[in-house]
Amino acid sequence: MFLRWSYVRFLFGLRHMGATWQVGDGREQALADYVCAHARRNDIDDVIRVIDEFCYAKSYLINIGDEKGQILDRAVVAARPSRLLELGTYCGYSALRIARVMPTEAVLYTVEFNSANAAVAQQIWDHAGIGERIVVIVGTLGDHGRTLSTLREEHKFAPGTLDFVFLDHEKDEYLPDLHRILDEEWLHSGSIVLADNVKYPGAPEYRAFMRSQQGADWQTREHRSHAEYQKLIRDVVLESTYRGRPAASVSPRY
Repeated sequence: MFLRWSYVRFLFGLRHMGATWQVGDGREQALADYVCAHARRNDIDDVIRVIDEFCYAKSYLINIGDEKGQILDRAVVAARPSRLLELGTYCGYSALRIARVMPTEAVLYTVEFNSANAAVAQQIWDHAGIGERIVVIVGTLGDHGRTLSTLREEHKFAPGTLDFVFLDHEKDEYLPDLHRILDEEWLHSGSIVLADNVKYPGAPEYRAFMRSQQGADWQTREHRSHAEYQKLIRDVVLESTYRGRPAASVSPRY
């Protein structure tokens, strides 16, 4: 994988990625075009297969990937959620996996910083036939309350209504965004928060927080795996169950 030209281009595009959440060479839109050309319409399994094919054979992308995607699948199935929140849509791959296994009445809300990524994801979801089950919001939870207000007022997020959260966006924002969710009191006892890339590229403050809360406000399992679409770099996915203490009693923030 490390000798692939698409990965080398990805490394050169890291500065652009950090600013815009696109590599800068058009691979995100190329993925949507490839899916529409090669995946069967209204077949979510085939769309997922084709995205994995694109990422292995065409261009490296930073979605959760097929190996860690199975951890996400199992967590969603076990949670049986009705309302889910994803932070970091990117090209919509993880949302596809979530929608495939979540209950039929469930709705996934996904927040994406880049409007072009949101458009790519919507194109892919519509091709897969599940676009109406996913709501994408362009923004971040740290945008001075605008996105939090949208979730609260337009989408009726209220205390105790959020069953599942998937974190796969800016790693330094994992812990601040978790606290923003806790401040809103959207979680309930038994809510699941799944966090990707905790080891690579890493979310050390988030990991330290969950370890400090083990057996108190949170119960966490660490799933050891590999970074997406290769077997050399190791990664960890955290699966944390909220134990239901009110936001006011959460330990001081890091």
